[in-house]
Amino acid sequence: MEDFETIECDVLVVGAGGAGLRAAIAASEYGAKVALVSKSLLGKAHTVMAEGGVAAALGNVDERDNWKIHFRDTIRGSKNLANWEMAKIHAEKSPDRVRELERWGAVFDRTEEGKISQRNFGGHRYPRLAHVGDRTGLEIIRTLQDHAVHMENIEVFMECTVSDILKSGNRAVGALAYYRSSGKLVVFEAGSVILATGGIGKAYRVTSNSWEYTGDGHALAYLAGADLIDMEFVQFHPTGMVWPPSVKGTLVTEGVRGDGGILVNSEGERFMFNYIPDVFAAETAKSEEEANSWLEGEEGAMRPPELLTRDVVARAIMTEVKEGRGSPHGGAFLDIASRQSPDYIRRKLPSMYHQFKELATLDITKEPMEVGPTTHYMMGGIKVEANTAASTVLGLYAAGEAAAGMHGANRLGGNSLSDLLVFGKIAGQCAANFAQDNSKISPHGKEIENSITKALEPFETNRPERRMPNYPAGPRKSSHDLDKKDADENPYQIHQELQEIMESHAGIVRTGKELEKGIHRLEELEKRLPKMHAKGGRKYNPGWHLCLDLYNMIITSLALSRAALERTESRGAHTRLDYPDYDDELGKVNMIVRPGPGGMSVVKSPLLKMPTELKDYVLKEVV
Repeated sequence: MEDFETIECDVLVVGAGGAGLRAAIAASEYGAKVALVSKSLLGKAHTVMAEGGVAAALGNVDERDNWKIHFRDTIRGSKNLANWEMAKIHAEKSPDRVRELERWGAVFDRTEEGKISQRNFGGHRYPRLAHVGDRTGLEIIRTLQDHAVHMENIEVFMECTVSDILKSGNRAVGALAYYRSSGKLVVFEAGSVILATGGIGKAYRVTSNSWEYTGDGHALAYLAGADLIDMEFVQFHPTGMVWPPSVKGTLVTEGVRGDGGILVNSEGERFMFNYIPDVFAAETAKSEEEANSWLEGEEGAMRPPELLTRDVVARAIMTEVKEGRGSPHGGAFLDIASRQSPDYIRRKLPSMYHQFKELATLDITKEPMEVGPTTHYMMGGIKVEANTAASTVLGLYAAGEAAAGMHGANRLGGNSLSDLLVFGKIAGQCAANFAQDNSKISPHGKEIENSITKALEPFETNRPERRMPNYPAGPRKSSHDLDKKDADENPYQIHQELQEIMESHAGIVRTGKELEKGIHRLEELEKRLPKMHAKGGRKYNPGWHLCLDLYNMIITSLALSRAALERTESRGAHTRLDYPDYDDELGKVNMIVRPGPGGMSVVKSPLLKMPTELKDYVLKEVV
């Protein structure tokens, strides 16, 4: 067996973005020795792309706001599929987590009274997003990182990728990883494991996600035997850059619309007034005059339609493009130049100003931006308990985008940052308690050996065919060896094909026939994975790394597509052209993707019953 380094810890945290950092801090506070593993560099995470703000009902700008209204907005925004317990905990605890960040040194923008400033955002009834200009996520990462590195019992492992969860029976007891720079293997022996690996955006061609987001946590949990939930719901943020091609997909914060920006088509029409859903009609402006009143701060004014939920706005832009009213490069125009002064724009949206100036040679204080939908956030992920963040595998926890349940069919902007703060803390605390309450178990040597074999397979030209990741249970296939000429699949080519499949068959709009075709193509692609060959040695070898990432992306892509095929309705971020309406019965269930001896299965799980008092509150037209 290959040599490997062994590192012992109480809690292993996989992922060092906002959720991982907050989990590590919490575990450390509860006395655990923490190993914090980052696929790239500490703090380099999709958290920084949450630019507009962190949602918390502080009531600093509008005192009418409170946790109940935040809860109501979250449930309605989720199209009633969110886990109500998670949504309640999140709404109640978010203000505490934001104030905590402030105590730790986060420098939020202030109101004239010196309170933390809050801005309007899509789907939120009142100004709720505490912000730092348009770089809130970056400030949160900076604050958490600074706090974490000063804690003695947190050890950070950068440019280290986890390739497998190690188990003893049904309990997670560690993980196999490799250092990206050297290729050396490392086994983490842990009392508990937290997955905080982010999303799956790199399975798509157009995305705001960076290279790290390959569905690692989703796949690691699935292969360890954990349930996934809501995998059909992928949020396509309505406003990503569409030009030039080199930056297509780069996020344009919702804060532009929150500060008054409007969406206009090629005919100069402010088109969002044409796309107001009935469920939001009572709370949305129907005319320019009404929308302007809101922008001017008139009490009781309705929100502009540009601040409808992200799924609504993304579909509206797609429709305008499809019907020939799109911008020259296949999007829409986002105009704030005519709405606010140059000084205001540069002060409130400094990152956006510089982003367009440097990347698109465009001055957003003078000209509108071209924007269009981009793959941004995964609502689906590892199924966790609301009060503990525990998965269905003993000792395995999840937080942040890798976990699921809180957002249902659609996430409200700003809720991702408060989500990772609230449930990152819960995951860290509960994982630490679990590790302390249960005797430590070391991974079995055979388990380690099997994990190492899988990790190094891309270097072998004569090797047993790896069992397809779609079938995690049962013995490895060993019926034949691949000869050298068969082990020549290029992982970069396979990745391109995967992205094309997902864009074409499981994108913003879907049909049953397209999903079936996509699943078939994914299964054919899956069969080619064992034939991938990584050339060269193990020292920083991106080809080898991509080989391993592709197993994860195929699992998540299949889980997404199969769940989408089963949801024969349109709801939130999931739009079926062959089933354009809500289905009342499907609105009562979540889709669970479950591994088993027979392969991947999708089952319908009834929603957790909400107390009558909260349900009645959610159904109120206006609060």
